[in-house]
Amino acid sequence: MKLEKWLPAAAGAVAILAVLYAVKAPPKVRGLDLDAFGHLPVLEGGRVKPIDSLARNTLLVIRSQQSFAFQGRTVKADEWLLDTLFRPQVADEQPIFVIDDPEVLALFGLQQSRNRYYSFKELRPRIEELEKQAQAAGRLDAKQRTRFQAAAVNLSERVYLYWRLQNTVQVVGSPGLMAELATAGSPESAERARYLSQMAHFRPLPPLSGQPVEAWKSVGEALSQKEPHPGLTTLARLANAYTFSDAQGFNQAVGELRKLGAAWPDLASKASQELYFNRIQPFLAGIVIYVMALLLVFVSWIWKPQILQPTSFALLSAGALVHTLGLAYRIILQGRPPVTNLYSSAVFVGWGAVVLGVILEWVYRKGFGTAVAAATGIGSLIVAHNLANDGDTMEMMRAVLDSNFWLGTHVITITIGYSGTYLAGAIAIAWALRRHIVKDPDPATSKALYGATYGIICFSVFFSFLGTVLGGIWADQSWGRFWGWDPKENGALLIVLWNAIILHARWGGFARERGIMTMAIFGNVITSLSWFGVNMLGVGLHSYGFMDKAFWALAGFSASQIALMGVALLPPRFWQPGAFAAEQQKAGAGTR
Repeated sequence: MKLEKWLPAAAGAVAILAVLYAVKAPPKVRGLDLDAFGHLPVLEGGRVKPIDSLARNTLLVIRSQQSFAFQGRTVKADEWLLDTLFRPQVADEQPIFVIDDPEVLALFGLQQSRNRYYSFKELRPRIEELEKQAQAAGRLDAKQRTRFQAAAVNLSERVYLYWRLQNTVQVVGSPGLMAELATAGSPESAERARYLSQMAHFRPLPPLSGQPVEAWKSVGEALSQKEPHPGLTTLARLANAYTFSDAQGFNQAVGELRKLGAAWPDLASKASQELYFNRIQPFLAGIVIYVMALLLVFVSWIWKPQILQPTSFALLSAGALVHTLGLAYRIILQGRPPVTNLYSSAVFVGWGAVVLGVILEWVYRKGFGTAVAAATGIGSLIVAHNLANDGDTMEMMRAVLDSNFWLGTHVITITIGYSGTYLAGAIAIAWALRRHIVKDPDPATSKALYGATYGIICFSVFFSFLGTVLGGIWADQSWGRFWGWDPKENGALLIVLWNAIILHARWGGFARERGIMTMAIFGNVITSLSWFGVNMLGVGLHSYGFMDKAFWALAGFSASQIALMGVALLPPRFWQPGAFAAEQQKAGAGTR
């Protein structure tokens, strides 16, 4: 069999098998079965999740990573959580607090250096001063805070989260949960139980038989009851075993806690499924596969295209499959349509653009479909990855959004419109760069790029318009008005109008190929402002959180798109002698 026949299939298969291999359970750490511990279901943030998700999300909020290096080895999230809960003296030494602001570093007497990560032990001497600064900043509106004030509030919230974790199962500095059970009923123990109830970040004790599914208990709540929860003793043994590195005792206690949670098989099963999703990390894997596809298609344009172009397309298809399965997995876990927050919308927008790009490449077979689809997939999943730093991406729905019907109609439809507009802009960017990079561009490829952009804009205007109308109907049912000139509504309308303007400019002869492609690039700016900009304004019924951190990223992206519009308007290879004259001659002949 020839190389060009089996290499694409082999590349796609290897990519998918590499992703599936991640399901394999990690090895034990010092004999401790951390994988079994990660399966334990807990209640946090209004939903039941595996303790693995709790550990990952919390460490991500505090450090912006899900693991870190400490004393010459990698500490993963589950082990870090166990240290935080049961070995606070060890956890306090671990560098988990990321600090970038020089004024905040000065507040702690720390020098700015390449090291951005600091331990609680380093911060503890001046925690009170941090709290004073954070409280003063907290009295101001978020949009009025200085950079230092915003950074102080952010660090204070992360320190408080860390402190709550340390005081969820046992009070820091106390003899421990086992001793707490032995002295239950004493005034001192009752006081500590109240403190644990107040500080608890999550509830590890599942409902007992006959209790409602919502009856999860924190350790403090369980200690306050006349009849202690049967899981308390097991949890205390787990704490002792981990503290004294008793691997056998730890694994036995974990097994007993899993049996206790098995009284609710649906919740336990769902928690285990979520752990496997965490382990695979399909969207991070998607980024890697898309990067390989993009690099390979670039190489194919200068070397062995008959082999490398099909291979890059196979990798793109493998990435799209992983992306699709990851999206479907999230839908099953949440029991919701694929778009429930900004994170999931970024994942879905990228998925829509990739699927459209796969179709384009299947039709044209010139490599540009692979290039723009892979680039769009990479960009959208990187955006989603950064949005995940805020914590749990499967959090409970806000009341205004708690409608599977409208999430499955309005939100999905309008998000498909976003996908199409971004893909049209990406193809237009490829068209603009190609004019200046390729010495003798193939006219057929240029025509194909232009035709694909026009077709996708037609697709986008339909879905954007339909999504906007459906959103108005939802608004009428929820808020009693179809249209209120809310910033988000205005942004959605601008996407519809801009795509319609592009089509009318083409139909009326006001813009030809270069003009249409330049306008398509500007569609990226309008869509980004409608998608993210509304959350930066912090006003309107559609604003679900002020996103000041994304301002400069959005401003930089918009500036880059405007610069690319300038590139699209310049004559091909404009730096060469006679380029402007040739362009003017073409324009005079009506071929602009």
